[in-house]
Amino acid sequence: MRNPFSVARMTSAVAFALLFAAGASSAASDKTKPSLSLRGSPQTGFAPTRVVLTAEVKGGTDDYADFYCPTVEWVWGDDTKAESTIDCEPYEAGKSEIKRRYVFDRVFQTPGNFRVEFRLKQKNKVVGSSSTTINIRPGIRDGGN
Repeated sequence: MRNPFSVARMTSAVAFALLFAAGASSAASDKTKPSLSLRGSPQTGFAPTRVVLTAEVKGGTDDYADFYCPTVEWVWGDDTKAESTIDCEPYEAGKSEIKRRYVFDRVFQTPGNFRVEFRLKQKNKVVGSSSTTINIRPGIRDGGN
C-alpha cells in the first residue's frame, strides 16, 4: 500500500514544478517586451516654449518584432499629431535591431497643460506607448508676467 504522505509530497512537488515553470515562462516573456518612457525638457515654460521630447525604449530584446520599423506617432495634447514611417529591411529574428531612442522638438505656442503621447504602431495597431505632461504658462504676449 502506498504511503498517502509520499503521494501528497509528490503531488505538491509536481504542482510546484508546474507553477515555477509557468512563472519562469511568464518572467521570460516579460523580459522580451521592451518598455517605453517619455520625458520633455523643459517640463514647464512660458509661451512660446521649445520643448525637446525624448522617448526611450528600455529593456527587452533588441530584435523585438513589434517595435521593429514601427510607425511613430506623437500626439501633442492640443488636437494635433505628427506621424512618420521609414522604409526598413524585412524583419529577421535575431538579426534585426529595434531603435532605442526617438527625439523630437516642438514649440508650444499657447498656454495650457498638454498631455503628450508617444506611440509605436504596426499598421493601425498601437504596440507601445508612453506619455508625459508639459505645462506651458502664459507668456508676455499673452498678458503673463
